Amino acid sequence: MSLKLPRLCLLLALLCPCWAKEQPCRKSATSCDECVQSGPDCAWCTVPNGRTRCHTSERLRRAGCLKRHMYNPRGRVEVVKNDSVTDGTALFLQPQEFSVHLRPGVSQSFPISVTVPPEQPVTDLTMDTSSVPAGVNISFGSIIKGNPLLIKVSVEAAQCPSSDRISYGPWSVHITPRGFSQSVKLEITLECQCNCEGTREENSPACSGHGDLVCGQCECQKPYVGEQCQTDSDSLFSEDDSSCRSGPNDPVCSNRGKCVGGFCECEQRENPKERFSGQFCECSNFDCPYFNNRICGGNGRCECGNCVCDDGWTNEDCSCSMETASCMGGNQMLCNGRGICQCGLCQCDPPYTGPTCEHCPDCVGTCQKHAACVECRAFGTGPKTNTCDSDCGYLTVTVVDKERDVPTTNGLCKMRNEDDCVLYYSVSGGPSGGRATAAKECYS
Repeated sequence: MSLKLPRLCLLLALLCPCWAKEQPCRKSATSCDECVQSGPDCAWCTVPNGRTRCHTSERLRRAGCLKRHMYNPRGRVEVVKNDSVTDGTALFLQPQEFSVHLRPGVSQSFPISVTVPPEQPVTDLTMDTSSVPAGVNISFGSIIKGNPLLIKVSVEAAQCPSSDRISYGPWSVHITPRGFSQSVKLEITLECQCNCEGTREENSPACSGHGDLVCGQCECQKPYVGEQCQTDSDSLFSEDDSSCRSGPNDPVCSNRGKCVGGFCECEQRENPKERFSGQFCECSNFDCPYFNNRICGGNGRCECGNCVCDDGWTNEDCSCSMETASCMGGNQMLCNGRGICQCGLCQCDPPYTGPTCEHCPDCVGTCQKHAACVECRAFGTGPKTNTCDSDCGYLTVTVVDKERDVPTTNGLCKMRNEDDCVLYYSVSGGPSGGRATAAKECYS
């Protein structure tokens, strides 16, 4: 891979990061990893608060999540090696090594200085890179002309690997000026998994004061056990498991866990994103309706067998959009007032049809009633040509050029006249009419 350096002189741009466009966060995310991988601006609230735990940091703050409880990696660049000794007779690069941590979708930019030997033409300098990991892009932006050269390097990852078995790094990449042996080393690592140790809350109330809350999970202090560290294992003397049954004859912990000190400890699923929950492990976050091969249509989260839809979605499988813009008719009424908008589509009252119920193919009585008057008033032809003023004075007609210019609010009429022309028109003003718009297209 080689890139010719552009001749730009924008020093300030060297230190200005380029941020990816904001993407929606998956509010139905059930883990920190899933959340941070759903978009470059998505943060995870490490403390359950009864509301969404995956959103932008600002939205989480408004929902009551404290800053110390948010996990929102932004990536970083660290200088690993920065020797400054040179005798001026050979190419010299500074710094010599960087550690680059990338949050996918967030670009990291940093400058490198290139001191070129006097005999080397500066403007012919080209930068080569060694093999770059798939999905990672390295580009060279603006420069400051002269000697030394100041070059902006930008590194960005498109997304996290789709498989958990694929490595997140580190990978070594070398940037080398063409024709020289010296290079700058980049150690690139993707931030696709949460490392929430920095957000550890010791003796957290969410852990009954007997454990530390880390990434939303309790790490209990001995001898306490349980999902919320609620049980003292040293005081477990009773073998009675009745408190772990939802009914006298029901299975212990719904056959999904074991009874520990009178509380159900739910078993772990092979898929870490799937889990059982509830007092008797009776609930799961994966046994919900599917739509388009995705649980809750990908538009909500599964809670105890029921989909809790994201904002703007409804139905038991979150398949129904509550967006109504596609149902808005030309009269600024949903479905032209002739139906209801369901899941972004008009359900028209008979006999109306069309995307916004604008057509009425069976309304032949209305069309035929005004056909002759529309023709004579608009074009001076038809069976009422000689009696147009007396018979059709009730109707004011506007003539337009094309069918598409005829409003369809009250339905679109179509007829062929004796001249083998097709008339398109619509009439408004109640059963007796009053105003009409018409267009004529002739094909002979």
